[in-house]
Parts: sequence; structure tokens; C-alpha cells
Amino acid sequence: MGELFELQENCLRAMGHSDDMDSTELRSLSFKHISSLLLVTSAQYPLISYAAYNRNEVEKVTACLSVMLTNFLTVIKITTFLVNRQAFWDMIRRFRKMQHQSAKQTPRNAKGLDYVTKANKQAAFLGKAYCVSCGLTGLYFMLGPIIKMLTSSSHKTIYVRELPMPMKFPFSDLQSPGYELVFLYTVVVTVIVVAYASAVDGLFISFAINLRAHFRTLQDIIENSKFSSSEKKVQEGLTSIVRYHQLLILLSGKLRATYTATVFGQFVITSLQVGVIIYQLVKNMDSVMDLLLYASFFGSIMLQLFIYCYGGEIIKAESLQIDIAFRLSNWYLASPKLRRSLSVIIQQSQKEILIRAGFFVASLANFVGICRTALSFITVIKSIE
Repeated sequence: MGELFELQENCLRAMGHSDDMDSTELRSLSFKHISSLLLVTSAQYPLISYAAYNRNEVEKVTACLSVMLTNFLTVIKITTFLVNRQAFWDMIRRFRKMQHQSAKQTPRNAKGLDYVTKANKQAAFLGKAYCVSCGLTGLYFMLGPIIKMLTSSSHKTIYVRELPMPMKFPFSDLQSPGYELVFLYTVVVTVIVVAYASAVDGLFISFAINLRAHFRTLQDIIENSKFSSSEKKVQEGLTSIVRYHQLLILLSGKLRATYTATVFGQFVITSLQVGVIIYQLVKNMDSVMDLLLYASFFGSIMLQLFIYCYGGEIIKAESLQIDIAFRLSNWYLASPKLRRSLSVIIQQSQKEILIRAGFFVASLANFVGICRTALSFITVIKSIE
């Protein structure tokens, strides 16, 4: 069975984080993460300067805004990690423990192990796909100026240097050595953005998919419970079911609390990004390089939003299936006393578990709503042209 959260842990370790550190290492780690936060935050200044300098050119301002908003969202994610880093590792350890428990119950609970194994594979696939998507978008930004430079050289035309991102620094950033320093600075910031996005967002979808697997395991346990057995045996089974259900509710609550700021920022910022990136896509239809860049950028931000909406949707859907699992079981064979206990459990399972932040709820319905908004923007911009 593949290792749970391996990709996300590799990203966290690449940034110097581990779950087995002493106090001295943790202080050093805090410095590293705060340094990353300050470095990414510092990138806002040249972005804002560029937007202010080109304030009369809508195309340049929107190009800058798309990057600025992504950078700001990364600031939120790094802050989320700094504030809740212990919660991340606690949840990773808890899910690993639950995975090992499922493995130990084989063949008594073979389906449960199967659910968790499939969840692990799916989470790993989505995490890698998301990491590749973010990495390719950053790579496109970095390679753009280099490709243009090589093309100009091969055609023997004059090449005007460009920065990888729409930035303006308070020094000569298009002349050596300023240009090289700015290029290196942009590469470092991009690597940090990709690493934190892959770790924080990847952990969310991994937690959500594994929660779904455990909800399904619980459903299978409920449906196959023998309520016709002795009252003592049934009571023990019910106690185990209640504890398992409470654990899943607790983990869902921790996931929601840990990601509240990130989910809110993701919805607000993605909604704004959709407008500016769609504008760039429509305006750059004649440039293959720019079209590829912004199409990749758009796909990346929509994949970010989809990760949170899909994760919220599957937790909500599977949490409500617990009630149905009880109804499909042979609960009617239980004694009157146990049926009263069952009614309380069923009532509790009828409450849907939502991943929300303020008035935003992470669901596929809201994701589809933003996709429709994107299509509306295309129509509006085309009609204006």
C-alpha cells in the first residue's frame, strides 16, 4: 500500500519541516517559514508597482493582478500552515493510525481496507496531478522570457528583455546584474509558491478523500451489523460504531477549522482571478505562447478551487450516507431498548458535515457556479470587442 501523504510530506520536508523535531529545530523551522512568508509577501511590492506604473493599460494591469492575487493567496496558505502546523501533523498521524487499524482488521473488514487503499491511491494521484499543474504554470512563467530570447537570437532580431512576472523594481531591473538577480528572486518565490500550494492544498484533498473512505467503512460496518445477536454483543457493536462516527465528526471539524481562512481566501481570490485571466485569454488569442501560459494558469487556479469544492462535497455526501446505512441494516431486529439508542445515533447522522468559511460552502454546486461565471465573462468581453 502506498505511503499516505508522501508527496505532501516531501514538500514540507523540502521546506525544512518534520514531525519529529526538538525545540531548537522547531525554532529554526519557524525562522525558515517566516522567511518564506516574508519573501513571498515582499513580491507584492514590485507587482503593485508594476500595476501602478501601467495603470492606464488594462491588459498589463490585469496580467499583473492575476499573479498578485495568486501570490496573496499563497501568503494566506503559508500563514495557515504556520498557525496550524502541529494540527497538520496530528491529523497525518491520526489517519495513518486509522489506516493501520483497517489493515489489522483484515479479513474481518476487508471492504474497509479496500476503501482506504483506494482512497490512498486516488489522493496520491490528485496530489501529483495538482503538483505538476502548479509546477508547469510556474515553469511557463520562467521559460517565457528565455524562449523569446532564444527565438530572437535564432531569427537575429533585437530582443527586449522581459521579467518572468509583471514586476517593476526601484532599480534597473532589465540591465545586468539587476536582471539576473530579479530572475533568481522570481524563481525562488515561484518555487515557494508551488511547494506550499502542493503541500497545503494536497493535504486537504488527501484528508477529505481518506475521510470519505472511513465514512464508507463505517457504512459497511453498520449495514452488516447483526442486531439480532445478544443485547450485550449488539451494545458493544453500537458503542464501537458511535466512537468511530464521533472520531470522523471530530476529524471533519478539525479539517474545517484548520482550513477556514484558506477556503475563504480560495473562493474570494479565485472569483477575482477568473475575471482577469479570462480577459487575458481573450486578448491573447493570437499569441500561442501567451495563450498557453494563461490557459495553464486558468486551469491551475480552477484545479485549486476544485480540490476544495470536491473535498467538501464528498465529506458532505458520505456523512449523510450514515443515516441511510442504518436504514438498510436489520435494525428492526434489535430490542426496544437498543432501538431507542439507535434513534439517537440516526438523528445525529442526519446532520450534514460542511466544509465552509463564512458564507462560502465548499461544494461542487459553487464550483459549477464559478465556471458559469467564467463563461459569462467570455461572452461579455467578446461582446465589448
